Amino acid sequence: MALSDYVHTFGQYLLKRHGERVHKIALDAGFTCPNRDGSKGIGGCTFCNNNSFSPNGQKQRELEEQLDSGRRAISRRTRAKKYLAYFQAYTNTYADVAELDALYRQAMAQQDIVGLCVGTRPDCVSGKVLDLLARYLDEGRIVWLELGLQSAFDETLRRVNRGHGLQEYRATAVEARRRGIPLCTHLILGLPGEDESHYHASLDTVLDIGVDGLKLHALHVVKQTVLANQWRRGEYQPLEREAYIRYACDLIERTPQHIVFHRVTGTAAPDILLAPEWCSQKWNILNGIEFELKRRGHRQGCRVDPDVYLKPAY
Repeated sequence: MALSDYVHTFGQYLLKRHGERVHKIALDAGFTCPNRDGSKGIGGCTFCNNNSFSPNGQKQRELEEQLDSGRRAISRRTRAKKYLAYFQAYTNTYADVAELDALYRQAMAQQDIVGLCVGTRPDCVSGKVLDLLARYLDEGRIVWLELGLQSAFDETLRRVNRGHGLQEYRATAVEARRRGIPLCTHLILGLPGEDESHYHASLDTVLDIGVDGLKLHALHVVKQTVLANQWRRGEYQPLEREAYIRYACDLIERTPQHIVFHRVTGTAAPDILLAPEWCSQKWNILNGIEFELKRRGHRQGCRVDPDVYLKPAY
């Protein structure tokens, strides 16, 4: 058995839909964030050090070099011959539309790059950006828009200095799906002031609005963040491994089967991770989630009416 026997994973979704393995190559295109450059705030989210989201060490390298490096790393693990350019670090729609089009097309110009995943904030996605992504779909590209919501509670978002609220997410999510753009939403478990009831309510809110994919992360404490200082002062206590696995499995069970899980855990490099230590162990957590679902005898969607939520936009 494997995790994909219990969860509708992104890898298996791509394999079944496209007939072969398609892998993401994470890219850092040098974007910043309105919550850092003064447009909305300074310093960013309390937990944010984007080095923790750049596993291939891609920062400040040309796109072609990053793509080549990503291919080499992936080829050592799989036989994939097609890739998605994953614009990951910071806010990857935070520029003029013409500039974005040139950048995205630069990545897709390579024959084995069959589409895009674009990570961004819900308050930085204009109608023109959505129209641009929709055009790529019309051209036969794979496109996913990834929105970092993290929590559906405005109080929590203010607490972590997120710089936007649920209203902005709702508006962008509705407009993206109206255009048929597949939408993946990020949710973080373990945010300050939240407990299991918040995680369930955030999931329900996202499902009610409409979504096609999900990413689950545990909040981890990394160097050079406000959260790191809060943790050192004893003001924040991260989730334990067993608690995260339990909560993640609960959410997976309550997620309709057609929704794709792009990720069910997040990790940070050991050189910047402060706590919890288990967040550096990706496969340990994946195996733990698989084991817990197997122990329960449950799979994704087993605790939800499949007709309750909106079907995929694509």
